[in-house]
Amino acid sequence: MNLESALRYSHTLLDQVVVPGDTVIDATVGNGNDTVYLAASVGKSGHVYGFDVQSSGLEKTKTQLLLTGLLPQTTLIKDGHEHINNHTPEDTEISAAIFNLGYLPGSDKSVVTHGKTTIAAINQCLSMLSVGGLVVVVSYYGHPGGREELESLQDFLKNLPQKDFQVLTYQFINQQNDPPILFAIQKR
Repeated sequence: MNLESALRYSHTLLDQVVVPGDTVIDATVGNGNDTVYLAASVGKSGHVYGFDVQSSGLEKTKTQLLLTGLLPQTTLIKDGHEHINNHTPEDTEISAAIFNLGYLPGSDKSVVTHGKTTIAAINQCLSMLSVGGLVVVVSYYGHPGGREELESLQDFLKNLPQKDFQVLTYQFINQQNDPPILFAIQKR
């Protein structure tokens, strides 16, 4: 047995709840790896809504989706994830959502996620989440403002009602340079 990185473990968790035909959200498209993974998981009968504020990441993602034939089941949206409700039908039910917090690797490191907008987006996802569904959040916090976002996220997650949600934390604690922390929120 090998312990998985936070990124790999996020997919292991999502594999347990996402099936063909589902609707899911990639709240931080970035370079598109999770978007492509989710689009393959939901298949042609499902749908992925992908959000990002940076055109460069959305363009790379669109190219990957075109090359893999997965674009038809994906909607890419250039907007902050705090506006998920503005771009999804009112009665949307999702089986999963994923967030990778921090900045887009290989781009402008001053464009980062923020606690207030991240929590607003998570709340919107939780309101759409089906019973047994997951919201997975991977926090990369080793950048200016990252610790503040992490602390506000942890405070928010600790206060989710236990009767409605269970929240898991997963992190390697003996690694240097602020190893990412994964949070998995499952609706009961």
